[in-house]
Amino acid sequence: MNFKKFHSDEDVKAFAFQYSSLSGHKESATVTEIGDGNINFVYRVADKCGYSVIVKQALPYVRIIGEGWPLSQDRIRIEAQTLQIAGQYCPDLAPEVYHFDRDLCAIVMEDIGAHQNLRHLLIARENLPLLGRHLGCYLASTLFYTSDFFLDPYAKKEQVANFINPDLCKITEDLFFVDPYCDHERNSINELVRTEAEALWEDSVLKLEVAKLKAKFLSQPQALLHGDLHSGSVFASVEGTKIIDPEFAFCGPIGFDVGSIVGNFLLSYAGHSQIAAVDDNGAYQTWLLQVINELWDEFETCFRQLVLEHGTEPSLAVPEYIDWFLKEIFSDSLGFAGTEIIRRTIGLAHVADIEEIHDLEKRAEAERLALSLGRRLIKSRYEIADVASIL
Repeated sequence: MNFKKFHSDEDVKAFAFQYSSLSGHKESATVTEIGDGNINFVYRVADKCGYSVIVKQALPYVRIIGEGWPLSQDRIRIEAQTLQIAGQYCPDLAPEVYHFDRDLCAIVMEDIGAHQNLRHLLIARENLPLLGRHLGCYLASTLFYTSDFFLDPYAKKEQVANFINPDLCKITEDLFFVDPYCDHERNSINELVRTEAEALWEDSVLKLEVAKLKAKFLSQPQALLHGDLHSGSVFASVEGTKIIDPEFAFCGPIGFDVGSIVGNFLLSYAGHSQIAAVDDNGAYQTWLLQVINELWDEFETCFRQLVLEHGTEPSLAVPEYIDWFLKEIFSDSLGFAGTEIIRRTIGLAHVADIEEIHDLEKRAEAERLALSLGRRLIKSRYEIADVASIL
């Protein structure tokens, strides 16, 4: 591979113009660096007519750390191919990939600038009437069509091999299943909830259940996952939804994707429990729970329909098996939602839904609620029969 980092705006523009529908003179185009910039470089390139595309390039290390934290550049190939698969089965819910360059470790793709970061929208208490249904449809479609329900055994095993993603999976394994359950140096803990964190570290029943969930993450290649489906990986508007950034994609347990996004809605729920700027008597929290309900309802309904109409493995299409399978996925999703909530509360990467609560005691109250929810979901996931029980 002849990798060459983009060193100037001219490099970025040349790549974007070559592999997209940008028009006019490159000299008059603009390049703006966007995104959080923690791992990759992401640029918006706009021509003089206002048409724009996104360019993303992966470096051989974590950008904000430097060469001291090497990271496989194969993640950008995984991201491009995962986006293409999502685009094949739910084109309205994923950005279109115009070109992937293996040597440059770079993608040119659709600019979804008309949509906004879902996390910011949730903090601003925006109501998005299509969100739950769209997320449920995305999950059902991408997970069904990359599972044994649809793929023949040879294609499925080839897919598992093609999406081996050890570097980024290791990050997930540590941040989800290890660090939050001990006094790890990577953790970031509000001292006002240290007592609750220490109690969690001493909870042997909880740690056993987390070990079981980690074992599923390590050993159940049920479908091709997004792998990092949080509210910052979703862009939305009143009219539509787009899911981006699947560089953590790999073949794993279906409940991990479902649980990750559900956990983010519950983190937002916890944050809004302490936000007094708008007194809506809990209406927005009620809406967040409604989104979870709609998400699971759409996922289950759509997944069942896809199995019955497009399933290729007759032994898996037995109605009783589908019932059992979806019940298992529901329980797994609750458990993984719990790990997402806990790791975002006392682990390395927190969420603005809670971090932007400036009153430290109120923030601590939101964090206590989050930790309580996370523990309950993990330990009681087989006792919670349906979404109504969560609500």
